[in-house]
Amino acid sequence: MPRLDVGATAPSFTLPAADGTTVALADLLASADKGVIVYFYPAAGTPGCTTEACDFRDSLASLTAQGYAVVGVSPDPVDKLAAFVEAEHLTFPLVSDPEHQVLEAYGAWGEKKSYGRTSIGVIRSTVVVAPDGTVALAQYNVKATGHVAKLRRDLGID
Repeated sequence: MPRLDVGATAPSFTLPAADGTTVALADLLASADKGVIVYFYPAAGTPGCTTEACDFRDSLASLTAQGYAVVGVSPDPVDKLAAFVEAEHLTFPLVSDPEHQVLEAYGAWGEKKSYGRTSIGVIRSTVVVAPDGTVALAQYNVKATGHVAKLRRDLGID
C-alpha cells in the first residue's frame, strides 16, 4: 500500500474502541491544538506492542500538554484491546480495524520482513495528523523500543 506523505490529506476514520465507544479522527482533531498522533501496531499484548503502548502511556501527559491527542490502531478485536488497556493501565484510546481499511489507507498494512521472513501484516507506523487534517509527520517501520522518545524529539517536545 502507498504510504502517506507530509502534506497529504489524512484519511478520516471512525472505529470501535476498547471502551465500547467509537473514536473518530475528526473528534480527536477537534480536541487537540497541535494534532493527533495515530500509531499503528501489530498485536495487543505482545512484547513490542506492550513496550510501545506503555511508552505512549508514560508520555501522554506531556504529549497532551503540548496539544497532541494519541490513538492506537490495530486489527485486534475490541475485547482483546479492552484486556490490553486494563492490563497495562492505558489512558488513551485503542481502536479496532479488523478489516484493515484504516491500516491500508494509512499505508500501515502490507509486506514486511521480520527475522528474514516476508509476510503481510501491520507495518509499525506513526502518523501525526495536523489540525487541518493533513499529514504533519509520517514514520514507517519504526522500532517499538525508543520510538516514542524519537517521536517526542521529532515533534520538538524534548
